[in-house]
Amino acid sequence: MATFGLVHGAWHGAWCWERLIPELEALGHRAIAMDLPCDDSSATFDDYADVVCAAVTGVAGDLVLVGHSLAGQTIPLVAARRPVRRLVYLCAIPASPGQSLLQQLSDPDMLNPDYVKGLGAPDSQARTTWVDEDVLYHLVFGDCNRKTVSWASMRLRPQATIHYELPCSLSAYPIVDTTYVLCDGDRMVNPSWSRRVARDWLNAELVELPGDHSPFLSRPAELAAVLDRLA
Repeated sequence: MATFGLVHGAWHGAWCWERLIPELEALGHRAIAMDLPCDDSSATFDDYADVVCAAVTGVAGDLVLVGHSLAGQTIPLVAARRPVRRLVYLCAIPASPGQSLLQQLSDPDMLNPDYVKGLGAPDSQARTTWVDEDVLYHLVFGDCNRKTVSWASMRLRPQATIHYELPCSLSAYPIVDTTYVLCDGDRMVNPSWSRRVARDWLNAELVELPGDHSPFLSRPAELAAVLDRLA
């Protein structure tokens, strides 16, 4: 049995793992999800890592960290602080040691530029919020039914962006077994970019699933089976 630390991406919360957790538990594993302070403009990715570390403090055995999307910035910071059995980047944007996320976002191959059409103007705290459910559906939840998309969109939070300008505090990636799980129908993070990053940055095992950017909602049983194998 392994313990999975499930780390959500931008705008999301621990709620997004609700369909995956029972699938993992049915396979004999334990899962811990936490809410990152993504709506707090004073919080950095290192602060996000503090929250994850606090949530998994009592885990004495094998810990597998799963980071979705923007959580790719956070999970290597956790692995640099405490023992981790494996890092799993799920449709993720891994941190780049010494670089800021803003620098990474200048790569035109990384993200579908249409995502900005779904966001409102930043608020007074430089936080962005999804305002167009159709764009959200197309890019993030494309394999989910519209009832699920509406359910998820009501739970999304503002995402602070000020800390995107801060360089990653890592000087190198932590030495830990690493897997990158991409979805070949991901319309948010470019699968071709993900394949290159898994190979050239992370030296990671690559696993490909069908489907959209959010397999924890659209195909939780398939994702759980992959994670079970990685445990």
